Amino acid sequence: MFEYGNLIDGQWRRGLAAAFTTHNPARPAEVVGSYTAATAAQVDEAVRAARTAQAHWRSLPPTERGVIVEKFVAAIEAKKDELAQAISLEQGKPLVESRGETDKSCAEARFMIGEAARSHSPAMPSSRAGFRNSVIRRPRGIIAALTPWNFPIMAPMRKIVPALVFGNAVILKPSEYTPATACIVATAAQGILPDGLLQVVLGMAETGQALASHPGIDGVAFTGSVPVGKKVYAAAAENLAEVALELGGKNAAIVHDADDLDACLDQIIGAAYQCAGQRCTSISRVLVHAPLLQAVQDGLVARARKQVLGSSTQAGVTMGPMNNAQQLGKVVAMVEAGVAEGARVLTGGKAAKVPGCDGGYFYEPTILGEVRPQMSVAREEIFGPVISVLSYDTIDEAFAILNGVEFGLTSALFTNDLALVQRFIAESEHGMLHVNHGTIPENHMPFGGIKHSGVGAYSVGSSAVNFYTTEHAVYIKA
Repeated sequence: MFEYGNLIDGQWRRGLAAAFTTHNPARPAEVVGSYTAATAAQVDEAVRAARTAQAHWRSLPPTERGVIVEKFVAAIEAKKDELAQAISLEQGKPLVESRGETDKSCAEARFMIGEAARSHSPAMPSSRAGFRNSVIRRPRGIIAALTPWNFPIMAPMRKIVPALVFGNAVILKPSEYTPATACIVATAAQGILPDGLLQVVLGMAETGQALASHPGIDGVAFTGSVPVGKKVYAAAAENLAEVALELGGKNAAIVHDADDLDACLDQIIGAAYQCAGQRCTSISRVLVHAPLLQAVQDGLVARARKQVLGSSTQAGVTMGPMNNAQQLGKVVAMVEAGVAEGARVLTGGKAAKVPGCDGGYFYEPTILGEVRPQMSVAREEIFGPVISVLSYDTIDEAFAILNGVEFGLTSALFTNDLALVQRFIAESEHGMLHVNHGTIPENHMPFGGIKHSGVGAYSVGSSAVNFYTTEHAVYIKA
């Protein structure tokens, strides 16, 4: 069983707020971790320690910071088996996914180490004789990182590493459902990073509120739902702190034509059902050109029925449970609402009982047909293994459905029509656009969304510098 307090100024300390436990979502009676939450006073102490640590860290050259952070990443890699076990036990995803998440996190981290060493301070021409102008960037200061339960290492690392290499201190508040991974990451930093530079405070919403609203915080990086994101945004606004919010999605794949429909559907299922559909980039809508509707539905149903549900540590399992009872209840309620509105269950459609996993939060891989654009299952984020299939006759209709939701995270198009590809790139109202493959991002590309899917700079990639540093115009008269 994992047991952690809070890492404040280099020391693990018992939280002075409530104690809480985590449970294996495949077997909820099984306690996985025991923790203690930080009080607002302990958050305040962490902020003071971060300010002291960051004062020296910001003065180091970016390349020197990069060398130190690389040692930290290597220490994380050395713990990847322990990390994968923690992810799977508290989050529920199969071990193979947990190992993949850890590997991808380290790969993204190494890109950002290199990115921080590149020039972000261009020389600029002056309009006046005898002047030399430039634009420089400085570390923002102290970053509050609030992260969700679906990616217990990737979400924190996407905030920790860019913050560090650009010269900031970080205070991490992980989800109360999956804190073990963040604590293991913090132990990897001890002895490598200066005390106070990376700290971890645990707890529920109260801890997050105390951190996001603290006047000593210079930037708040949050990944989670739109409703919580709005609260974080408001809390940060009280102190005019910069924000980077990664929020929800209602991602769609348009299947217009395909030489190899099987390969197309394999991509869609992979993007839809990883992490049991609990990914902000999961494909949850498939928009199908009417002549292909029956073939696409049949293919998706066949693939959904091949999924193997079970505990994260069981061999051969391809899909784990929902992370918690609340999330399972949400998926159940949303599918029931969709059926009441006229959707037809083609396969799945209910909670599942898995042998050897008493009370597990499992939901059957589900395909819904006869879905219309105005239905709740076509407009609202479900965050579970549910695909809604909608058909269209004209490509204008497809684009209207694609963009007719409040979210704008990611989208995909499957076609051989080059003109349609160009239109998709120009008109899809999403931060990440994929042509002829699923919604799987690469390690060095910007990650983020528009509309209600995100606010501020994207988390990784070349644009992350815009959040983790401040910009300054410099004028020098000879």
